[in-house]
Amino acid sequence: MTKTVGVGIAGLGTVGAGVVELLRKNGDRIARRCGSRIEVAAVSARDRARDRGVDLAGVTWHDDAAALAADPAVDIVLELIGGSDGIARAVIDAAIAAGKPVVTANKALLALHGSEIAEAAEAAGIALAYEAAVAGGIPIVKAMREGLAANRISRVYGILNGTCNYILTEMAASGRDFNDILADAQRLGFAEADPTFDVEGIDAAHKLAILTSIAFGSAVNFEAVHIEGIANVAATDIAYARELGYVIKLLAIARQTPNGIEQRVHPCMVPAEAAIAKIDGVFNAVVADGDFVDSTVYVGRGAGAGPTASAVVADVIDIVAGRQAPIFGVPSADMSRFEAVPMARHVGCYYVRLVVYDRPGVIAEISAVLRDERISIDSLLQRGRSENEPVPVVMLTHETEEAAMLRALEAFRRIESVIEPPRIIRIEEF
Repeated sequence: MTKTVGVGIAGLGTVGAGVVELLRKNGDRIARRCGSRIEVAAVSARDRARDRGVDLAGVTWHDDAAALAADPAVDIVLELIGGSDGIARAVIDAAIAAGKPVVTANKALLALHGSEIAEAAEAAGIALAYEAAVAGGIPIVKAMREGLAANRISRVYGILNGTCNYILTEMAASGRDFNDILADAQRLGFAEADPTFDVEGIDAAHKLAILTSIAFGSAVNFEAVHIEGIANVAATDIAYARELGYVIKLLAIARQTPNGIEQRVHPCMVPAEAAIAKIDGVFNAVVADGDFVDSTVYVGRGAGAGPTASAVVADVIDIVAGRQAPIFGVPSADMSRFEAVPMARHVGCYYVRLVVYDRPGVIAEISAVLRDERISIDSLLQRGRSENEPVPVVMLTHETEEAAMLRALEAFRRIESVIEPPRIIRIEEF
């Protein structure tokens, strides 16, 4: 007789309802793959009356989500509420205290408290799984933690937010500015009513902090992530990028350097022929560089009911089948505390756009600033020749330290002929 494993689902939003549907639709296939039938035993959500499009007949309802852990019919607790603290943390703490495995899709909670929670789960001898917390339907956690376990990872980077990728893709296709495309994305359901976490890069930074821990065997350190969003990327910048052979993407990058580990999320200009440049729309992509495998690329949908539910249930299957790896790739006791490289020490090439009055001597003033900071120009574009009319000046630099670039930007602001705040975008050559 096939054993039945009961799951308790805390949170019945898009993902929670997707998990219920997936378990009902593919239950027989799942049972053959893990040797047990997985059924929804209990649920908890704020509104019992809401129609979620799934059949919950015969399922126990708990008004207190944390009470799921004490339900004797629940063998595995699924935390699908979200949020870095509050009831989501209470559900996980209750499950650990009850000795029940936990599956979560909560990147914010793991980014801020992941090391602490992993230590508690290990001490209790239970599994904590979170494939759905990073890149939705892409099995990147399993790929990096298990598939690449024999490799020394030097860099992991990618597109980790589908909302931002959709907006930048549509800006490039239409020539329209950020605010117009954001409004479209909200109407289409690709962006939240409050898109702050997405467009300011915070969502991608949560995911990067988790990937960094897996890649480098280090404690999760969200505070060390440098974060910039896409609101300041103009259609003008995208047009210049195309002319110069680049595409603008919001990238999350973690890299081992001689000085420590960089963690950064910001818009990047990447060569148009690079694999990452070709990932458009709401898709996510992750690239991991290992010493024996070279570059490995993973592409898929990073959000939505189906992809995220797929990742959640995959974790449940692993737990039921007895497959368990160290939560962040190494035991908590062996996780290192890495030296975080401040953004001012980043070394790279830059795109710089100034808007200036076209007056004699203005290029000489700009050049003098760059000379003083020892920044070398790779190429320069200047359009327009009407004296005392605003014109753009676009430069690509050779490699320089970010601190020097920031000093140069401050000096540009003091030039009388520069009439708009200077814009920079970092260049990444992959």
